[in-house]
Amino acid sequence: MSSPLSQSYRSTRSSSSESRSFESAVIRGLAEDGGLFIPSQIPKVPANFLEEWSKLSFQELAFKIMRLYVSDKEIDDKDLTELIKKSYSKFRSEKITPLVRIDSKPNLYLLELFHGPTYAFKDVALQFLGNLFEYFLQKKNKGLPSGSKRDHITVVGATSGDTGGAAIYGLRNKKDVSVFILYPTGRVSPLQEQQMTTVQDANIHTLSVKGTFDDCQALVKSVFSDKAFNDKYHVGAVNSINWARILAQITYYFHGYFQLYRSLSDAERKNLKVKFVVPSGNFGDILAGFYAKNMGLPIENLVVATNENDILNRFLHTGTYDKAPVRATYSPAMDICVSSNFERFLWYMVRASSADKDDLKTGNKVKEFMDQLSKDGVFKVSPETLKLAQSFLSSGSVTDEETVKTIRSTYLETSNRYILDPHSAVGITVAERTLAADGEKSSPYKYVSLSTAHPAKFSDVVNKALGDIKGYSFEKDVLPEELHKLASLPKKIKHIDAVSLKVVESAIEEELSKEN
Repeated sequence: MSSPLSQSYRSTRSSSSESRSFESAVIRGLAEDGGLFIPSQIPKVPANFLEEWSKLSFQELAFKIMRLYVSDKEIDDKDLTELIKKSYSKFRSEKITPLVRIDSKPNLYLLELFHGPTYAFKDVALQFLGNLFEYFLQKKNKGLPSGSKRDHITVVGATSGDTGGAAIYGLRNKKDVSVFILYPTGRVSPLQEQQMTTVQDANIHTLSVKGTFDDCQALVKSVFSDKAFNDKYHVGAVNSINWARILAQITYYFHGYFQLYRSLSDAERKNLKVKFVVPSGNFGDILAGFYAKNMGLPIENLVVATNENDILNRFLHTGTYDKAPVRATYSPAMDICVSSNFERFLWYMVRASSADKDDLKTGNKVKEFMDQLSKDGVFKVSPETLKLAQSFLSSGSVTDEETVKTIRSTYLETSNRYILDPHSAVGITVAERTLAADGEKSSPYKYVSLSTAHPAKFSDVVNKALGDIKGYSFEKDVLPEELHKLASLPKKIKHIDAVSLKVVESAIEEELSKEN
Protein backbone atom coordinates (compact mmCIF):
# COMPACT_ATOMS: atom_id res chain seq x y z
CA MET A 1 0.00 0.00 0.00
CA SER A 2 1.61 3.23 -1.13
CA SER A 3 1.15 6.55 0.60
CA PRO A 4 -0.62 9.45 -1.13
CA LEU A 5 1.85 11.23 -3.39
CA SER A 6 0.32 14.55 -2.34
CA GLN A 7 1.14 14.09 1.36
CA SER A 8 3.37 16.89 2.63
CA TYR A 9 3.71 19.00 5.79
CA ARG A 10 2.89 22.64 6.53
CA SER A 11 3.20 24.94 9.55
CA THR A 12 0.24 25.66 11.82
CA ARG A 13 1.17 29.36 11.68
CA SER A 14 1.95 29.67 8.00
CA SER A 15 0.25 32.31 5.85
CA SER A 16 1.77 30.73 2.73
CA SER A 17 1.23 27.45 0.93
CA GLU A 18 4.87 26.37 1.36
CA SER A 19 5.19 22.73 2.36
CA ARG A 20 7.92 20.31 3.41
CA SER A 21 8.64 16.63 2.98
CA PHE A 22 8.30 14.18 5.85
CA GLU A 23 12.09 14.05 6.22
CA SER A 24 12.35 17.83 6.38
CA ALA A 25 9.54 18.07 8.94
CA VAL A 26 11.19 15.41 11.14
CA ILE A 27 14.73 16.79 10.95
CA ARG A 28 13.64 20.38 11.45
CA GLY A 29 11.08 19.58 14.17
CA LEU A 30 9.72 23.11 14.53
CA ALA A 31 8.81 25.31 11.57
CA GLU A 32 10.81 28.48 10.94
CA ASP A 33 7.83 30.66 11.86
CA GLY A 34 7.55 28.93 15.25
CA GLY A 35 4.59 26.78 14.20
CA LEU A 36 4.23 23.02 14.33
CA PHE A 37 4.17 20.78 11.27
CA ILE A 38 0.90 19.11 10.32
CA PRO A 39 0.13 16.82 7.37
CA SER A 40 -1.47 18.33 4.30
CA GLN A 41 -4.31 15.88 4.73
CA ILE A 42 -5.47 13.36 7.32
CA PRO A 43 -5.63 10.09 5.38
CA LYS A 44 -8.52 7.67 5.76
CA VAL A 45 -8.19 3.98 6.59
CA PRO A 46 -9.53 1.46 4.04
CA ALA A 47 -13.28 0.83 4.17
CA ASN A 48 -12.74 -2.78 5.30
CA PHE A 49 -9.95 -2.00 7.79
CA LEU A 50 -11.80 -3.57 10.76
CA GLU A 51 -11.62 -6.92 9.02
CA GLU A 52 -8.20 -6.44 7.41
CA TRP A 53 -6.31 -4.87 10.33
CA SER A 54 -7.90 -6.42 13.43
CA LYS A 55 -5.47 -9.34 13.66
CA LEU A 56 -2.29 -7.40 12.89
CA SER A 57 0.57 -7.07 15.37
CA PHE A 58 1.62 -3.68 16.70
CA GLN A 59 4.48 -3.57 14.20
CA GLU A 60 2.25 -4.49 11.27
CA LEU A 61 -0.28 -1.84 12.26
CA ALA A 62 2.50 0.73 12.59
CA PHE A 63 3.55 0.01 9.00
CA LYS A 64 -0.01 0.38 7.68
CA ILE A 65 -0.50 3.70 9.50
CA MET A 66 2.91 5.21 8.78
CA ARG A 67 2.67 4.29 5.10
CA LEU A 68 -0.33 6.63 4.89
CA TYR A 69 1.76 9.56 6.10
CA VAL A 70 5.21 8.82 4.63
CA SER A 71 5.80 8.59 0.90
CA ASP A 72 7.49 5.40 -0.27
CA LYS A 73 9.75 7.70 -2.28
CA GLU A 74 11.21 8.92 1.04
CA ILE A 75 11.32 5.58 2.87
CA ASP A 76 10.66 2.43 0.86
CA ASP A 77 8.67 -0.52 2.24
CA LYS A 78 11.74 -2.56 3.14
CA ASP A 79 13.42 0.25 5.07
CA LEU A 80 10.22 1.29 6.84
CA THR A 81 9.61 -2.30 7.93
CA GLU A 82 13.15 -2.53 9.28
CA LEU A 83 12.89 0.82 11.10
CA ILE A 84 9.71 -0.33 12.84
CA LYS A 85 11.15 -3.74 13.71
CA LYS A 86 14.28 -2.16 15.18
CA SER A 87 12.30 0.46 17.13
CA TYR A 88 10.21 -2.08 19.06
CA SER A 89 12.76 -4.87 19.50
CA LYS A 90 13.64 -3.83 23.07
CA PHE A 91 10.13 -3.76 24.53
CA ARG A 92 9.43 -6.15 27.37
CA SER A 93 5.98 -7.16 26.08
CA GLU A 94 5.47 -8.96 22.76
CA LYS A 95 2.27 -6.91 22.36
CA ILE A 96 4.33 -3.69 22.83
CA THR A 97 1.29 -1.89 24.34
CA PRO A 98 -0.87 -4.60 26.00
CA LEU A 99 -4.46 -3.99 27.09
CA VAL A 100 -5.41 -5.16 30.60
CA ARG A 101 -8.77 -5.15 32.36
CA ILE A 102 -9.29 -3.24 35.60
CA ASP A 103 -11.81 -5.62 37.11
CA SER A 104 -12.87 -3.39 40.00
CA LYS A 105 -15.14 -1.50 37.57
CA PRO A 106 -17.36 -2.67 34.69
CA ASN A 107 -15.95 -2.28 31.18
CA LEU A 108 -12.79 -0.46 32.33
CA TYR A 109 -9.45 -1.22 30.66
CA LEU A 110 -5.91 0.11 30.87
CA LEU A 111 -3.65 0.37 27.85
CA GLU A 112 -0.13 -0.18 29.22
CA LEU A 113 2.30 2.01 27.32
CA PHE A 114 5.30 1.60 29.63
CA HIS A 115 6.98 -1.58 28.38
CA GLY A 116 9.81 0.16 26.54
CA PRO A 117 13.43 0.66 27.66
CA THR A 118 12.69 3.57 30.05
CA TYR A 119 9.34 2.31 31.39
CA ALA A 120 7.38 5.24 29.93
CA PHE A 121 4.96 5.77 27.03
CA LYS A 122 7.44 8.14 25.40
CA ASP A 123 9.50 5.10 24.33
CA VAL A 124 6.84 4.16 21.76
CA ALA A 125 7.61 7.31 19.80
CA LEU A 126 11.20 8.09 20.72
CA GLN A 127 12.67 4.70 19.85
CA PHE A 128 11.21 5.25 16.38
CA LEU A 129 12.31 8.89 16.15
CA GLY A 130 15.88 8.02 17.16
CA ASN A 131 16.07 5.46 14.38
CA LEU A 132 14.56 7.94 11.91
CA PHE A 133 17.24 10.52 12.70
CA GLU A 134 19.95 7.92 12.16
CA TYR A 135 18.35 6.68 8.93
CA PHE A 136 18.06 10.12 7.34
CA LEU A 137 21.59 11.12 8.39
CA GLN A 138 23.08 7.92 6.99
CA LYS A 139 21.37 8.61 3.66
CA LYS A 140 22.77 12.16 3.59
CA ASN A 141 26.29 11.17 4.59
CA LYS A 142 26.55 8.05 2.45
CA GLY A 143 29.20 8.30 -0.20
CA LEU A 144 30.69 11.58 0.96
CA PRO A 145 34.25 12.16 -0.31
CA SER A 146 36.95 11.47 2.26
CA GLY A 147 37.50 14.48 4.52
CA SER A 148 34.12 16.04 3.77
CA LYS A 149 32.15 17.42 6.68
CA ARG A 150 29.36 15.05 7.69
CA ASP A 151 25.85 16.28 8.30
CA HIS A 152 25.13 16.36 12.02
CA ILE A 153 22.06 17.05 14.17
CA THR A 154 22.09 18.74 17.56
CA VAL A 155 18.93 17.52 19.25
CA VAL A 156 17.58 19.88 21.92
CA GLY A 157 14.59 18.91 24.05
CA ALA A 158 12.81 19.77 27.28
CA THR A 159 11.34 17.26 29.68
CA SER A 160 9.04 17.21 32.67
CA GLY A 161 10.26 13.71 33.42
CA ASP A 162 9.83 10.89 30.93
CA THR A 163 10.58 12.50 27.56
CA GLY A 164 14.20 13.08 28.54
CA GLY A 165 14.96 9.50 29.48
CA ALA A 166 13.13 8.11 26.46
CA ALA A 167 14.92 10.53 24.09
CA ILE A 168 18.29 9.66 25.59
CA TYR A 169 17.71 5.91 25.31
CA GLY A 170 16.43 6.36 21.77
CA LEU A 171 19.44 8.40 20.64
CA ARG A 172 22.36 7.18 22.73
CA ASN A 173 25.36 6.24 20.58
CA LYS A 174 23.60 7.30 17.38
CA LYS A 175 26.16 8.45 14.85
CA ASP A 176 26.13 12.15 13.88
CA VAL A 177 23.62 13.04 16.63
CA SER A 178 24.29 15.04 19.81
CA VAL A 179 21.54 15.23 22.43
CA PHE A 180 20.81 17.99 24.96
CA ILE A 181 17.92 17.50 27.39
CA LEU A 182 16.77 20.37 29.62
CA TYR A 183 14.81 19.50 32.75
CA PRO A 184 13.62 21.59 35.74
CA THR A 185 15.86 21.16 38.78
CA GLY A 186 14.06 19.32 41.57
CA ARG A 187 10.86 18.88 39.55
CA VAL A 188 11.36 15.39 38.16
CA SER A 189 11.33 12.23 40.25
CA PRO A 190 14.68 10.91 41.53
CA LEU A 191 14.39 7.83 39.33
CA GLN A 192 13.60 9.90 36.25
CA GLU A 193 16.70 12.00 36.92
CA GLN A 194 18.78 8.86 37.40
CA GLN A 195 17.60 7.45 34.07
CA MET A 196 18.73 10.61 32.27
CA THR A 197 21.93 11.45 34.08
CA THR A 198 23.52 8.00 34.44
CA VAL A 199 23.89 7.57 30.68
CA GLN A 200 27.56 8.20 30.00
CA ASP A 201 27.58 8.09 26.18
CA ALA A 202 29.65 10.95 24.75
CA ASN A 203 26.78 12.28 22.62
CA ILE A 204 24.35 12.59 25.58
CA HIS A 205 24.10 15.76 27.70
CA THR A 206 21.64 16.66 30.49
CA LEU A 207 21.09 20.28 31.51
CA SER A 208 19.41 20.82 34.88
CA VAL A 209 17.70 24.23 34.69
CA LYS A 210 16.77 26.24 37.77
CA GLY A 211 13.15 26.88 36.73
CA THR A 212 9.94 25.12 35.65
CA PHE A 213 9.23 22.78 32.76
CA ASP A 214 7.57 25.66 30.93
CA ASP A 215 10.83 27.62 31.31
CA CYS A 216 12.70 24.69 29.76
CA GLN A 217 10.17 24.38 26.96
CA ALA A 218 10.37 28.11 26.23
CA LEU A 219 14.18 27.92 26.11
CA VAL A 220 14.03 25.07 23.61
CA LYS A 221 11.66 27.03 21.38
CA SER A 222 14.00 30.04 21.64
CA VAL A 223 16.92 27.87 20.51
CA PHE A 224 14.91 26.84 17.47
CA SER A 225 14.04 30.46 16.74
CA ASP A 226 17.71 31.53 16.81
CA LYS A 227 18.46 31.24 13.10
CA ALA A 228 22.22 31.77 13.36
CA PHE A 229 22.56 29.10 16.07
CA ASN A 230 20.26 26.77 14.15
CA ASP A 231 22.13 27.16 10.89
CA LYS A 232 25.44 26.45 12.61
CA TYR A 233 24.43 23.43 14.69
CA HIS A 234 21.43 21.98 12.76
CA VAL A 235 19.08 21.82 15.73
CA GLY A 236 16.52 19.00 15.79
CA ALA A 237 13.52 18.36 18.04
CA VAL A 238 12.57 15.32 20.13
CA ASN A 239 9.73 16.88 22.09
CA SER A 240 6.19 16.10 21.02
CA ILE A 241 6.39 19.11 18.72
CA ASN A 242 8.14 16.66 16.35
CA TRP A 243 5.52 15.21 14.02
CA ALA A 244 7.15 11.75 13.97
CA ARG A 245 6.29 11.34 17.65
CA ILE A 246 2.60 11.94 17.04
CA LEU A 247 2.69 9.58 14.07
CA ALA A 248 4.16 6.73 16.12
CA GLN A 249 1.61 7.25 18.91
CA ILE A 250 -1.38 6.93 16.56
CA THR A 251 -0.58 3.21 16.35
CA TYR A 252 -1.44 2.35 19.93
CA TYR A 253 -4.98 3.70 19.62
CA PHE A 254 -5.60 1.24 16.78
CA HIS A 255 -3.74 -1.52 18.62
CA GLY A 256 -5.67 -0.91 21.86
CA TYR A 257 -8.98 -0.86 20.01
CA PHE A 258 -8.23 -4.11 18.19
CA GLN A 259 -7.09 -5.91 21.35
CA LEU A 260 -10.46 -5.03 22.89
CA TYR A 261 -12.28 -5.91 19.66
CA ARG A 262 -10.71 -9.39 19.54
CA SER A 263 -11.68 -10.11 23.16
CA LEU A 264 -15.40 -9.68 22.47
CA SER A 265 -18.10 -11.87 20.97
CA ASP A 266 -19.44 -11.16 17.48
CA ALA A 267 -22.56 -9.56 18.95
CA GLU A 268 -20.50 -7.32 21.25
CA ARG A 269 -18.26 -6.25 18.38
CA LYS A 270 -21.23 -4.97 16.39
CA ASN A 271 -22.22 -2.66 19.24
CA LEU A 272 -18.71 -1.68 20.35
CA LYS A 273 -18.43 1.93 21.50
CA VAL A 274 -15.11 3.02 23.00
CA LYS A 275 -14.09 6.06 24.99
CA PHE A 276 -10.36 6.71 25.41
CA VAL A 277 -9.30 8.55 28.56
CA VAL A 278 -5.87 10.18 28.37
CA PRO A 279 -3.83 11.76 31.17
CA SER A 280 -2.45 14.78 29.36
CA GLY A 281 -0.06 17.64 29.99
CA ASN A 282 1.50 18.58 26.66
CA PHE A 283 -1.46 17.26 24.63
CA GLY A 284 0.62 15.06 22.29
CA ASP A 285 -0.74 11.77 23.64
CA ILE A 286 -4.39 12.68 23.12
CA LEU A 287 -3.65 14.46 19.83
CA ALA A 288 -2.61 11.08 18.41
CA GLY A 289 -6.09 9.85 19.34
CA PHE A 290 -7.63 12.81 17.51
CA TYR A 291 -5.77 11.79 14.35
CA ALA A 292 -6.78 8.14 14.81
CA LYS A 293 -10.44 9.14 15.13
CA ASN A 294 -10.27 11.34 12.04
CA MET A 295 -8.60 8.53 10.09
CA GLY A 296 -11.67 6.41 10.73
CA LEU A 297 -11.03 4.50 13.97
CA PRO A 298 -14.50 4.38 15.61
CA ILE A 299 -13.65 6.21 18.82
CA GLU A 300 -16.80 7.47 20.50
CA ASN A 301 -15.08 10.14 22.57
CA LEU A 302 -11.66 11.32 23.74
CA VAL A 303 -11.46 12.40 27.39
CA VAL A 304 -8.66 14.70 28.59
CA ALA A 305 -7.58 14.00 32.17
CA THR A 306 -5.49 16.73 33.80
CA ASN A 307 -4.03 17.22 37.26
CA GLU A 308 -4.39 20.52 39.14
CA ASN A 309 -2.52 22.26 36.31
CA ASP A 310 -5.72 22.18 34.29
CA ILE A 311 -5.32 24.61 31.39
CA LEU A 312 -6.84 22.07 28.98
CA ASN A 313 -9.81 21.30 31.22
CA ARG A 314 -10.51 25.02 31.71
CA PHE A 315 -10.32 25.70 27.98
CA LEU A 316 -12.78 22.94 27.15
CA HIS A 317 -15.28 24.39 29.61
CA THR A 318 -14.83 28.09 28.80
CA GLY A 319 -13.09 28.56 25.44
CA THR A 320 -10.42 30.63 27.20
CA TYR A 321 -6.85 29.36 27.05
CA ASP A 322 -4.95 31.10 29.82
CA LYS A 323 -1.69 30.49 31.58
CA ALA A 324 -1.56 30.02 35.32
CA PRO A 325 1.41 29.51 37.63
CA VAL A 326 2.52 25.88 37.51
CA ARG A 327 1.93 23.97 40.71
CA ALA A 328 4.11 21.01 41.69
CA THR A 329 1.87 17.94 41.91
CA TYR A 330 2.13 14.20 42.47
CA SER A 331 2.01 13.72 38.65
CA PRO A 332 4.98 15.93 37.66
CA ALA A 333 5.08 15.02 33.95
CA MET A 334 1.77 16.87 33.66
CA ASP A 335 2.88 19.99 35.53
CA ILE A 336 2.55 22.19 32.45
CA CYS A 337 0.70 25.45 31.87
CA VAL A 338 1.21 25.71 28.09
CA SER A 339 0.47 22.51 26.16
CA SER A 340 2.58 22.73 23.00
CA ASN A 341 0.64 20.23 20.92
CA PHE A 342 -2.66 21.96 21.54
CA GLU A 343 -1.67 24.27 18.69
CA ARG A 344 -2.10 21.46 16.19
CA PHE A 345 -5.59 20.65 17.50
CA LEU A 346 -6.44 24.36 17.50
CA TRP A 347 -5.51 24.64 13.81
CA TYR A 348 -8.07 21.99 12.86
CA MET A 349 -10.75 23.49 15.09
CA VAL A 350 -10.24 27.03 13.75
CA ARG A 351 -10.26 25.86 10.14
CA ALA A 352 -13.31 23.61 10.47
CA SER A 353 -15.36 26.22 12.35
CA SER A 354 -14.58 29.08 9.93
CA ALA A 355 -16.88 29.99 7.05
CA ASP A 356 -14.42 29.53 4.17
CA LYS A 357 -12.19 26.68 5.46
CA ASP A 358 -9.11 28.49 4.15
CA ASP A 359 -5.69 27.07 5.17
CA LEU A 360 -3.84 30.37 4.89
CA LYS A 361 -6.37 32.33 6.92
CA THR A 362 -6.31 29.55 9.50
CA GLY A 363 -2.53 29.87 9.78
CA ASN A 364 -2.87 33.61 10.31
CA LYS A 365 -5.49 33.13 13.00
CA VAL A 366 -3.47 30.51 14.88
CA LYS A 367 -0.41 32.77 14.76
CA GLU A 368 -2.54 35.58 16.15
CA PHE A 369 -3.66 33.34 19.03
CA MET A 370 -0.09 32.21 19.78
CA ASP A 371 1.26 35.76 19.68
CA GLN A 372 -1.52 36.82 22.03
CA LEU A 373 -0.70 33.96 24.40
CA SER A 374 2.96 34.93 24.38
CA LYS A 375 2.18 38.60 25.01
CA ASP A 376 -0.83 38.48 27.35
CA GLY A 377 -0.84 34.88 28.60
CA VAL A 378 -4.37 34.28 27.32
CA PHE A 379 -6.57 34.00 24.24
CA LYS A 380 -10.23 33.15 23.67
CA VAL A 381 -11.72 31.24 20.75
CA SER A 382 -15.12 31.83 19.17
CA PRO A 383 -18.21 29.98 20.46
CA GLU A 384 -18.26 28.02 17.19
CA THR A 385 -14.66 26.85 17.64
CA LEU A 386 -15.29 25.88 21.27
CA LYS A 387 -18.43 23.92 20.36
CA LEU A 388 -16.50 21.98 17.73
CA ALA A 389 -13.66 21.24 20.17
CA GLN A 390 -16.20 19.97 22.70
CA SER A 391 -17.60 17.59 20.08
CA PHE A 392 -14.21 15.85 19.98
CA LEU A 393 -13.08 16.18 23.58
CA SER A 394 -14.47 16.14 27.10
CA SER A 395 -12.32 16.62 30.19
CA GLY A 396 -11.83 16.52 33.93
CA SER A 397 -9.18 17.51 36.46
CA VAL A 398 -7.86 15.56 39.43
CA THR A 399 -6.35 16.68 42.74
CA ASP A 400 -3.34 15.12 44.45
CA GLU A 401 -5.63 13.76 47.15
CA GLU A 402 -7.80 12.04 44.54
CA THR A 403 -4.70 10.66 42.80
CA VAL A 404 -3.52 8.95 46.00
CA LYS A 405 -7.03 7.69 46.73
CA THR A 406 -7.32 6.09 43.28
CA ILE A 407 -3.93 4.35 43.55
CA ARG A 408 -5.06 2.90 46.87
CA SER A 409 -8.58 1.90 45.86
CA THR A 410 -7.42 0.29 42.60
CA TYR A 411 -4.85 -1.78 44.50
CA LEU A 412 -7.35 -2.90 47.13
CA GLU A 413 -10.30 -3.54 44.80
CA THR A 414 -8.71 -5.32 41.82
CA SER A 415 -8.30 -9.08 41.97
CA ASN A 416 -4.62 -8.85 41.00
CA ARG A 417 -3.89 -5.83 43.24
CA TYR A 418 -2.99 -3.60 40.33
CA ILE A 419 -0.56 -0.74 41.08
CA LEU A 420 -0.95 2.53 39.19
CA ASP A 421 1.59 5.30 38.81
CA PRO A 422 0.18 8.78 39.67
CA HIS A 423 -0.28 9.85 36.02
CA SER A 424 -2.21 6.70 35.18
CA ALA A 425 -4.21 7.26 38.38
CA VAL A 426 -5.26 10.67 37.07
CA GLY A 427 -6.58 8.92 33.97
CA ILE A 428 -8.38 6.20 35.92
CA THR A 429 -9.96 8.78 38.23
CA VAL A 430 -11.48 10.63 35.28
CA ALA A 431 -12.41 7.32 33.59
CA GLU A 432 -14.33 6.24 36.70
CA ARG A 433 -16.13 9.59 36.78
CA THR A 434 -17.02 9.25 33.11
CA LEU A 435 -18.22 5.71 33.66
CA ALA A 436 -20.38 6.82 36.60
CA ALA A 437 -21.86 9.70 34.60
CA ASP A 438 -22.71 7.30 31.77
CA GLY A 439 -24.56 4.97 34.12
CA GLU A 440 -22.03 2.40 35.41
CA LYS A 441 -23.37 -1.08 34.52
CA SER A 442 -26.01 0.27 32.11
CA SER A 443 -23.44 2.22 30.09
CA PRO A 444 -23.09 1.05 26.46
CA TYR A 445 -19.41 2.08 26.38
CA LYS A 446 -16.07 0.42 26.95
CA TYR A 447 -13.52 2.72 28.63
CA VAL A 448 -9.83 2.53 27.79
CA SER A 449 -7.55 4.66 29.96
CA LEU A 450 -3.94 5.13 28.89
CA SER A 451 -1.26 4.11 31.38
CA THR A 452 1.73 6.32 30.70
CA ALA A 453 4.45 5.18 33.15
CA HIS A 454 5.57 2.37 35.40
CA PRO A 455 4.76 3.00 39.11
CA ALA A 456 8.39 2.40 40.11
CA LYS A 457 9.25 5.84 38.74
CA PHE A 458 7.15 7.55 41.42
CA SER A 459 7.97 5.76 44.65
CA ASP A 460 7.04 8.61 47.02
CA VAL A 461 3.45 8.84 45.80
CA VAL A 462 2.94 5.10 45.42
CA ASN A 463 4.25 4.49 48.93
CA LYS A 464 2.09 7.31 50.29
CA ALA A 465 -0.94 5.49 48.89
CA LEU A 466 0.03 1.91 49.74
CA GLY A 467 2.76 2.03 52.38
CA ASP A 468 0.50 1.17 55.34
CA ILE A 469 -1.21 -1.80 53.67
CA LYS A 470 -0.20 -5.15 55.14
CA GLY A 471 1.81 -7.25 52.74
CA TYR A 472 2.72 -4.42 50.38
CA SER A 473 6.40 -3.90 49.57
CA PHE A 474 7.74 -1.37 47.07
CA GLU A 475 10.95 -3.33 46.59
CA LYS A 476 9.11 -6.61 46.02
CA ASP A 477 5.90 -5.50 44.31
CA VAL A 478 6.98 -2.49 42.24
CA LEU A 479 10.70 -1.87 41.64
CA PRO A 480 12.32 -3.73 38.72
CA GLU A 481 15.94 -4.75 39.33
CA GLU A 482 17.05 -2.80 36.26
CA LEU A 483 15.82 0.46 37.82
CA HIS A 484 17.06 -0.43 41.29
CA LYS A 485 20.65 -0.45 39.97
CA LEU A 486 20.49 3.14 38.70
CA ALA A 487 20.91 4.69 42.16
CA SER A 488 24.48 3.37 42.41
CA LEU A 489 25.66 4.66 39.02
CA PRO A 490 27.67 7.90 38.51
CA LYS A 491 25.80 10.92 37.12
CA LYS A 492 26.65 13.35 34.34
CA ILE A 493 24.81 16.70 34.78
CA LYS A 494 25.46 20.30 33.80
CA HIS A 495 23.63 22.81 36.01
CA ILE A 496 22.06 25.91 34.44
CA ASP A 497 21.38 28.51 37.15
CA ALA A 498 19.58 31.09 34.99
CA VAL A 499 16.63 30.79 32.61
CA SER A 500 18.68 32.38 29.85
CA LEU A 501 18.98 31.53 26.16
CA LYS A 502 22.55 32.84 26.11
CA VAL A 503 23.57 30.63 29.03
CA VAL A 504 21.94 27.53 27.51
CA GLU A 505 23.45 28.07 24.05
CA SER A 506 26.89 28.63 25.61
CA ALA A 507 26.53 25.37 27.54
CA ILE A 508 25.57 23.52 24.35
CA GLU A 509 28.55 24.93 22.46
CA GLU A 510 30.91 24.04 25.32
CA GLU A 511 29.70 20.44 25.46
CA LEU A 512 29.81 20.04 21.67
CA SER A 513 33.42 21.15 21.65
CA LYS A 514 34.24 18.31 24.07
CA GLU A 515 32.74 15.75 21.71
CA ASN A 516 35.04 16.72 18.85
